[in-house]
Amino acid sequence: MIGAGPYGLSVAAHLRAAGVPVRVFGEIMGSWRHAMATGMFLKSTPAATDLSAPGLGGRLADFCRAAGVEELTELTPIPCATFVNYGMWFAQRYVGSVDPARVDEVERAGSGFIIRLGGGEEFEAAAVVVATGLGALAHIPRRLRHLAPAGPGPQAPLSHTSQHTDLSRYAGRRVAVVGGGQSALESSALLHEGGADVQVLVRATGVRWGERPQLSRPVRRRLAAPASALGTGWMPAAVCRAPGAVRHLPAPARMLLFRRALGPAGGWWLRDRVEGIVPVRTSCRIRQAHLDGTEVRLRLQGAHDKAAELVVDHVLAATGYRLDVDAVDFLAPVRRAVARVPGSRAPRLSGAFESSVPGLYFTGSMAAPVFGPMLRFVAGTGFAARRITTRLARRERHH
Repeated sequence: MIGAGPYGLSVAAHLRAAGVPVRVFGEIMGSWRHAMATGMFLKSTPAATDLSAPGLGGRLADFCRAAGVEELTELTPIPCATFVNYGMWFAQRYVGSVDPARVDEVERAGSGFIIRLGGGEEFEAAAVVVATGLGALAHIPRRLRHLAPAGPGPQAPLSHTSQHTDLSRYAGRRVAVVGGGQSALESSALLHEGGADVQVLVRATGVRWGERPQLSRPVRRRLAAPASALGTGWMPAAVCRAPGAVRHLPAPARMLLFRRALGPAGGWWLRDRVEGIVPVRTSCRIRQAHLDGTEVRLRLQGAHDKAAELVVDHVLAATGYRLDVDAVDFLAPVRRAVARVPGSRAPRLSGAFESSVPGLYFTGSMAAPVFGPMLRFVAGTGFAARRITTRLARRERHH
């Protein structure tokens, strides 16, 4: 198991409960600890934030009771720090030892694999599950990349939101946040509250906000818009109820669902911290960007071809992630043999999350173009853990 975030921990917990020998590599909740700025909250509600345990007692609510944390309701935004602590507790309770060693290379060897670690150790494995999250998949638009010739980062004129744990460094500085989703909007709120002069640049004609959860809904409204882990409505309810069925849709339909479903939006609880407080330019595209000394000059184009220039000290790209097997460095020896979903660079997977390379499995966001948008969220951990464990436990018995 390569990765120790929500998916890696959930799959490992199920494998160990099923008696399948497993070694887990990674830093427990590493992406959540190092790719989220201090003060951030989860967009999802408590009901959609449970890791998947092989038995009772592993929910977020169970952790809160055990740790003496105040009960979380659908109207309680979940601090990222609470979720990280929950993951650490879950790992200790259900997973056990997690090796922080870096996996340098996964190479095919006979019917299995040779795993090479950063410290020089090599060992054989019958199967490999890739659950490494999104860290290596951060996307920055081509039009901005030249602003940081040595690579984007907090010290450079350009960075990606995944590179920050502390946005207070930009106090008193001018920052342009590019993007219109939760990451962009919450980062802009934190920047403003930390004393930065911030503007948000959004391509869409407006900013979308989630709806405040209703703890009690009339039957008629529940029938018209069923509740699910991904929100209300028949579409999110359908993809949550039957992610296995999504896989049988034609590839173009799956990719359309992947790209259009649950588009960029801000959490309902964030709206009061942004709307009317942080300047947001909608229908705005960056046509040119260049460095002028220590400043960044952005040439913007808005609705009706209105042009403007914005001068800032830093550009923060909240521009999401691109799923690409080729970006996973440790898979270099095998990735050419990994078949891709048509229209994507994500791996084509079986119903058990196995790729075209026998014994190589992918889960989490990498599986979303196959099984639907639920796999982009913690809510998909149970489905993935059960499918992968069933396959590997059967394989273990036959060997």
